[in-house]
Amino acid sequence: MKETNCMIGIDLGGTKIEIILLDLSGKELLRKRIKTPINDYPNTLTSISNLIFEFEKTGDYYSSVGIGIPGKISQNSNLIEYANSTYLIGKPLIKDLEKIINRKIKVENDANCFALSEYVDGAAKNTNSLFAAILGTGVGGGIIINGDLVQGINSATGEWGHNILPWSNDLEISGQHCYCGLLGCIETFLSGAGLRKSYFKLSNIHLSVEEIVDLSLKNNDLALKALNLYEIRLAKSLSMVINVLDPEIIVLGGGLSNIDRIYDNVPHLLNEYVISDSVSTKLVKAKHGDSSGVRGAAWL
Repeated sequence: MKETNCMIGIDLGGTKIEIILLDLSGKELLRKRIKTPINDYPNTLTSISNLIFEFEKTGDYYSSVGIGIPGKISQNSNLIEYANSTYLIGKPLIKDLEKIINRKIKVENDANCFALSEYVDGAAKNTNSLFAAILGTGVGGGIIINGDLVQGINSATGEWGHNILPWSNDLEISGQHCYCGLLGCIETFLSGAGLRKSYFKLSNIHLSVEEIVDLSLKNNDLALKALNLYEIRLAKSLSMVINVLDPEIIVLGGGLSNIDRIYDNVPHLLNEYVISDSVSTKLVKAKHGDSSGVRGAAWL
């Protein structure tokens, strides 16, 4: 077996596959993104393995490989479960990829990879406790305490997106169906689809997240109402995390973490729900943006 001289990270997302090549010190050598083959498992395997081979052929590279997945590996079957990219559910993704590239692969939930990246050299560097929350196609989380990635006995640590929206009303509880089979999950409100649904209910118009944010910057009343509601729901959901974990810092990643007004408005809303007379937990944007997960996968 060749000796590894670099690290490859793969971030398998709902809309993109990103690959990064780092040297053993963590210096970025190469990076590339392609669109995820939607609902196409065989093509997903081909796309990921081809990216690995392509990167290694650019130099005298033989890499360790880590991958962040949307969901987790079942402890009983070693198949993917609870993935918002539902076509992956029940598939032996890691086993199949290991056969193709002829080496072992480290795998973690994408939110855990994101947490690791931001802890090692990102927005949460030099902190003792971190909750990293992804707000994107899905809603996930990762926890690091005293430098250790907390995985949990059921590999379910940080899955705040599949708890019911705290302090929700009857309409919120009954009106949102989640792919996991339950009603009223946080993910159905705080994902990109959740924000789009909120705006549609107000306007009867389908818009992208980017279009909603652009309208809000022009003081469009309905867009502002949708974002205000989003921020209240985010504050409620993060308050639940703080009441249980009480982290030093919360780092937001994923596409919706780029909504700048969140960082001004949500911290003030936390005081209403956190069981404390003041809230010292910092709420910050990821240093490495939506490429943080792929860096964490490499660090695995």
